[in-house]
Amino acid sequence: MKKSAISVGIIGFGTVGTGVAKILLKKEKELQERLGFPLLLKRIADTDTKRDRGIRLPADLLTKDADVVLNDPDIDIVVELIGGIHPAKEIILKAIRNGKHVVTANKALIATEGKKIFDAAKKRRVEVGLEAAVAGSIPVIKIIREALVGNTIEALFGIINGTSNYILSKMTEESVDFSTALDDAKALGYAEADPKFDIEGIDSAHKLAILLSLSFGAPFSFSKIYTEGITEITPLDIQFASEFGYKIKLLAIAKLVDSEIEARVHPTMLPDDSLISNVNGVFNAVYVEGDAIGQALYYGKGAGEMPTGSAVVSDIVDIARNIRTGAAERIRGLGMPVNRKLSIRKMEDISSCYYLRFSALDKPGVLSRISGILGGCNISIKSVIQKDRKKEKAVPLVMMTHKAREKDIVLALKKINKLPVVSGKTLFIRVEAKDE
Repeated sequence: MKKSAISVGIIGFGTVGTGVAKILLKKEKELQERLGFPLLLKRIADTDTKRDRGIRLPADLLTKDADVVLNDPDIDIVVELIGGIHPAKEIILKAIRNGKHVVTANKALIATEGKKIFDAAKKRRVEVGLEAAVAGSIPVIKIIREALVGNTIEALFGIINGTSNYILSKMTEESVDFSTALDDAKALGYAEADPKFDIEGIDSAHKLAILLSLSFGAPFSFSKIYTEGITEITPLDIQFASEFGYKIKLLAIAKLVDSEIEARVHPTMLPDDSLISNVNGVFNAVYVEGDAIGQALYYGKGAGEMPTGSAVVSDIVDIARNIRTGAAERIRGLGMPVNRKLSIRKMEDISSCYYLRFSALDKPGVLSRISGILGGCNISIKSVIQKDRKKEKAVPLVMMTHKAREKDIVLALKKINKLPVVSGKTLFIRVEAKDE
């Protein structure tokens, strides 16, 4: 027998929870017209029930006790929006045990505990929606899981952290250093007081772990994703990148190469005329290559109260429709069977072009010594820039290489950094472009 209405309970009434509540309450009649049945927000649980969120709520909607939501037999869908691993994991698993469908925006939890959550959901025959966990307003999970179901995904590149993208955009457009751009991001509310997860690439790696499972059926593998942040990028690197015709972005990369998956997050130089290199500010973009569609780019706001709230509501609506039609588990898990034969390629085995910035003394023979070591490690130089000649002082010496193996680059730089004519550690940035 069909339920006359589908009821929703929210646990976590922060920024995203507020956005979800606003949409469900303000568009209640519109949603009912679109769905053909009422979608009711019945309860919201949060430890702070007094703070003004800029929204007027019906009486008795708020509670401090999450169990009021979890144990209510009338609530069909539980929306977890508190973030973090604990107690979010326990809340979701209890909701599942109680036979409730779940929607979450918690990428860290799914990336690390996703298998346990999806196994529990399968056993209890309920659904887990996670559209809001990756790329905010971009429906990338629905796109990969449903719209691209006829494709074999061959590669995926994502700018999926708005904070880092804002910082790099600010550095590029205004020639300011990293610290200044970070302070500006904090002042505007784009960066947390502790921005570690964003600027060190961890947030992007969490999201990439989810995309790997969606795209390739890879087991959740956050711990195996190579992760590098943007803290070492300087205005000088951005300037040199521009002279070579590139922009620097924090990129999440997944590639299917010889039955292995490359999975990595790091600063990346992209041709400045490419679509994804021109995604700026807090916007996100996901570029997908499939055997049937070829190339496609999806673009939109990656975070915020309403964009992320919109993604959560899309999951709520999908699950509500499935409940009404008796089609729960219409799409199994993440839409792909787990392929345990797929392995993550070791970082030392990837191949890329590279940007190298040395701090070298301006003396005769320095360039030949460096290039000799590179050549001895099977690395071919594509172009060189040297500026600001200062005799007896270290100056920037910048090179772009043709495609080389990571292990060869690491070995060469280990040798070069020991040269008496080289000062400090050499910075290198991987380049995603066709090697001419």
